[in-house]
Amino acid sequence: MTFSIIVVCLNAGEKLRETIDSILDQTWQDYEIIIKDGGSTEEVTRKYLDGYANAHDAAYGRSETESAAKLQVYSSRDTGIYDAMNQAVRYVRGDYVLFLNCGDSFYDERVLEQTAERIREQSRGTGCLVTDSGNASIPEMPRRIFYGNIYERQTGTQVQSNPVINDFACYRNVPCHQACFYETALLQEKPFDTAYAVRADYEHFLWCYYRAHVRTVYMPIIVALYEGGGFSETKENERRSRREHREIVKRYMPAAKVLRYRLIMALTLAPLRTWIARNPVTAGLYQRMKKMLYHTGK
Repeated sequence: MTFSIIVVCLNAGEKLRETIDSILDQTWQDYEIIIKDGGSTEEVTRKYLDGYANAHDAAYGRSETESAAKLQVYSSRDTGIYDAMNQAVRYVRGDYVLFLNCGDSFYDERVLEQTAERIREQSRGTGCLVTDSGNASIPEMPRRIFYGNIYERQTGTQVQSNPVINDFACYRNVPCHQACFYETALLQEKPFDTAYAVRADYEHFLWCYYRAHVRTVYMPIIVALYEGGGFSETKENERRSRREHREIVKRYMPAAKVLRYRLIMALTLAPLRTWIARNPVTAGLYQRMKKMLYHTGK
């Protein structure tokens, strides 16, 4: 089982090294790293990109480390983060893909090992389907997304993902892409819609759920250390995010259901809860309460 870890980069400096090091430290060694650079010119970033590219070339030509051979660097112009992610998917050879932004990192060195264990557990005991001729066929498995939690550096808090994905969970929010391992075919069949500058990953997750009928599998582990404060969290992009959210849910949900969920969010003071979740003083208590509610099935 091979994991493809995609890192999108543009003048990221030391953050690039931090992210790559967290991947190279993984105990599970069946992985590849794909760095998609958008044309970095900053000196520190170029030093790291050139070093990674040279190490990769040397590993195939001489006796360098196995880790270096796993790392590929591709540089080309792109129109933004989602276009860069789409371009990177073209080079994927693994079974599952995870996108790890520069500045983010794996929570610990066993993330890939623990994920592989859960994928194997889910793949056991599936049984066989029977064809029209009455002969047993190869088991038919629904495509899957395995996801976990993240740890948010800005608030110093574990952010709990919903262990059950349903309509309301899809409306409120879905696990961020740093916590999601996608079966590669899902990304090859449908790229991210670059018409959405902030919420293309949200739109893609809803497509997976409603159109591709994926099986979502929650893993009770922390996948990534999330830096936060990035592109999607500026004031302008928060407003754009709300607009894109309205457009996307209309694409996948009936109007009556959207109206009902919007009313529920208003009555439960969603903006206030968002503020509490982002405040370093209150975020920990909020996430603990959310975890309790999830585990009681509410």
